[in-house]
Amino acid sequence: MKRREAREHALRVLFQLDHSEMDVNEAMLHVTEEKDVFYDTLVKGTLAHREEIDESLEQKLENWSLNRLPKIERTILRMAVFELEHTEDTPKPVIVNEAIELTKAYGDEQSSRFVNGVLSKYINK
Repeated sequence: MKRREAREHALRVLFQLDHSEMDVNEAMLHVTEEKDVFYDTLVKGTLAHREEIDESLEQKLENWSLNRLPKIERTILRMAVFELEHTEDTPKPVIVNEAIELTKAYGDEQSSRFVNGVLSKYINK
């Protein structure tokens, strides 16, 4: 599976698991039965580091709290921050661009600018 597809599948799983008691492996299989290391890493890594990621995002958000964000933007930001902070094989601008593209597909135009602004703080730190 291509990385863009893996990110989209991971987004669906993480969105589904946000405030749900569903088992992560069950949720992953519900989205796709295809095995992929990158997909597995994105989902499980984002979940494993969620508390740390949320604390980091709270520091970067201006005049917003993480809980006030729409669920799709919050999920995309969590996944992108995990990839920015805990993986090394994808250039940071590519990660940000992929997050923006996901936001355009699932959010609205203003959401994509917001996500870009937040994630740019991770690149420019």
